[in-house]
Amino acid sequence: MRVILFSGKGGVGKTTISASTAYRLSQLGYKTIVVSLDPAHSLGDAFDISESEKIRAKGLPIKISERLYIQEIDIQEELDRYWGDVYRFLELLFNTTGLDEVVSEELAILPGMEEVTSLLYVNKYYREGEFDVLVLDLPPTGESLRFVSMPTVLKWYMKRIFNVERNILKVARPVARRITDVPLPDESYFKALENFYEKLKGVDELLIDPDITSVRLVANPEKMVLKESQRAFMYFNLFGVNVDAVIINKVFPPEVESCESLSNWVWTQKRYLEEMSALFAPVPIFRVPMLEDEVVGLEKLSILANLIYGDTDPSRVLFKEKPYEFIQEGDRYMVKLKAPFLTKEGLTVLKGDGEITVRWRNFKSHIMLPRKLRNYDPVGARIDRGYLFIELTRGKAPN
Repeated sequence: MRVILFSGKGGVGKTTISASTAYRLSQLGYKTIVVSLDPAHSLGDAFDISESEKIRAKGLPIKISERLYIQEIDIQEELDRYWGDVYRFLELLFNTTGLDEVVSEELAILPGMEEVTSLLYVNKYYREGEFDVLVLDLPPTGESLRFVSMPTVLKWYMKRIFNVERNILKVARPVARRITDVPLPDESYFKALENFYEKLKGVDELLIDPDITSVRLVANPEKMVLKESQRAFMYFNLFGVNVDAVIINKVFPPEVESCESLSNWVWTQKRYLEEMSALFAPVPIFRVPMLEDEVVGLEKLSILANLIYGDTDPSRVLFKEKPYEFIQEGDRYMVKLKAPFLTKEGLTVLKGDGEITVRWRNFKSHIMLPRKLRNYDPVGARIDRGYLFIELTRGKAPN
């Protein structure tokens, strides 16, 4: 199964492009499901699905044709299906503080719950093999990055913290009940987390397999969108998720150059289009012209897909490059990490338990070391032409 993720700043047309890609895939004979993870769903609107039909679906797939299904994740339904006792404990905890019951319910939906729940569907559809292609319409960029980082975070918690926390509370819970009425998580809470994690196992490997998963960045030729696209491009590469295309949407066609009211916009777009071509090379860039009307319904989705892909099969891996690799140089090794736009300011490289941790500003990424290099330490790092080179030497402490 192929997994294609669409990410970008809010308002760039990501949902419409996700929908048109999925429709083109179904036309080519691939059984496809397109899933919206954006809390402000508009996927159903792109397919002109009625509000009553979306309500009846309750977040489950809606059949568009024999080879095409759409799904808008309903976080409240997912909490009932998968989080169970975890959500109920959090709701009780907030309610105990004196907050209104409705407010407690809202606060119990912690940041990241939507993203982690969505990952269940990636694993589910991959394991079941019912679909040929899964298209994911991710939420705006920041939440998209949280989506791809969640498997690593959850794995770390389950390996390092979960059992310790569970065993401590077994001892502390009877004592705490005598001295306070503040609720503590019981065994059902931990069991729910454990079951949830079991359903997620392996999804981290799917996301970093370039033959299975690709990210396609959707952008507009504007300064603010460009900056966010740069950051997203770097972060996805640092997480090891393959970016195989950049789709620049809402480009003014050449014929509007003579229009006086749009001449400044056309000139500005030209400048940013040139800059984007240089920044994202050699990743393929697809330019999509600004259309005369909104894209709603299958006919217009088909027109948009043709403008994006032409004769190209969207299921293809359009570009593939290793996010990092290990290079041997005599008795030392070099980690070559693809990291466009990375700067030296605020960059730290640390050795952890069998891994290298790269920190930059508020970002952290882990590079697992093969067994042969577990005793090697980072002794230096340099940035060269969009790559971070980390020097590893046996038995020396980091600088």
